Amino acid sequence: MKNKEHATRGMRIGWLLAACGLWAGAGAHAAGHFDIDDAATLDPGQCQYETWWGRTGPEPVIGFHLGPACRIGPVELGFNLDRLSTLGVRTVTGGPQIKWNFFGPAPDATWSAAISAGTVSNFRTGGRTGGQLVVPVSWRPTPELQIHANLGADWAPGTGQRTARGGLACEWALNDTLSLIAERSRVSRLWTSRVGARLSLTPLISLDLSASRTGPQGVRGVVIGLNHEFSWN
Repeated sequence: MKNKEHATRGMRIGWLLAACGLWAGAGAHAAGHFDIDDAATLDPGQCQYETWWGRTGPEPVIGFHLGPACRIGPVELGFNLDRLSTLGVRTVTGGPQIKWNFFGPAPDATWSAAISAGTVSNFRTGGRTGGQLVVPVSWRPTPELQIHANLGADWAPGTGQRTARGGLACEWALNDTLSLIAERSRVSRLWTSRVGARLSLTPLISLDLSASRTGPQGVRGVVIGLNHEFSWN
């Protein structure tokens, strides 16, 4: 009976971690905590850090992320660190990430595309290294409106199981301070709908807020994040 209870509890934990949107297989976070990345990279000589806290599910799953990155030559190099906890179980994962904008690098380009890749390891349990490969494409039909599309895959740490990743996002700048973001994404075989906002506190510091629903049961989640860009040279 105890073994069955432990197995059921393990399945629930695994499902919740996958449903979290901050799950351990997610290696690229250049768009803040939103699942759909844009095709932009930092300008030469610029760095940034992204950090956020999230909560999802009735148990709940609590996630914390820290991700510094810098533009080095033609690419953006970063490192992601994530801590997830639920039902007394904690995981700490992390790994390096690289992103290269190979088409439309100008900030006001109508079309732009990039490739992003990273690895992720479980620092508590070890095992096989996972990772992510995604191609983000951005379309800017007007100065205020951007559409982002992602297509790629995740490899789960520990098992190496591959799952498809993708989706669409719409970003609408109401003014220089406030942008609204809505996205529909599929990660780890689960669909997530997310709506949120990005508030620019200064030209280099922004605050993200969002609410989401994931999976057939409509598991609800909330995330608050902070993004800070600065010069390193």
